[in-house]
Amino acid sequence: MPVRQGGKYYTQILLDVNRYKLMEEIAEREGIKTTALIRQFAYEGLKRRASAAEYNAAEAADNAAWAASVKRRVMGRMRSKGVSC
Repeated sequence: MPVRQGGKYYTQILLDVNRYKLMEEIAEREGIKTTALIRQFAYEGLKRRASAAEYNAAEAADNAAWAASVKRRVMGRMRSKGVSC
């Protein structure tokens, strides 16, 4: 069962040892974390299986949620420094 963590979901998956090691090697070659590569694979697979309209709508909603989160953080920092917003 996924756990909500901020604006994202945290989930656990079990991967077979040798394919995970291969994934680690690929991530190292690309200079990214293994979890980032797994996320990239998940999103690419989702994009192939969902309709373009569904995927684009979900991506746009996620981008809007991220932008709102950043805006709230900036506003909070401004308030803590005594700057009126």
